[in-house]
Amino acid sequence: MADCLFCRIVAGDIPSQQVSETARVLAFRDINPQAPTHVLVIPKDHYPDLAALATDPGLLAEVASVADQIAQAEGLAGHGYRVVFNTGLEAGQTVFHAHAHVLGGRPMAWPPG
Repeated sequence: MADCLFCRIVAGDIPSQQVSETARVLAFRDINPQAPTHVLVIPKDHYPDLAALATDPGLLAEVASVADQIAQAEGLAGHGYRVVFNTGLEAGQTVFHAHAHVLGGRPMAWPPG
């Protein structure tokens, strides 16, 4: 989708600080980090939200696996980390391309804001 920010990142039209890449998944650092580690993990194909991504269980599992691999590589696994999908405006989704936030490196409050 030409007007989708994350599709443009996947296409290479917008630079990103890539952390990991597979044939179907891309991970890059968030430009407005909310924690010392804040990485976005996205499917390369466009899915508007988690509900749409869930129609491809294999790809959803790959996104989750890459999120875990990033947490391991960033040294978060022994300390805890959070993986968040915001789905819909009221949940705080601002880019309508499914993406997981991998957050860690600081204590996380509950319930989230």
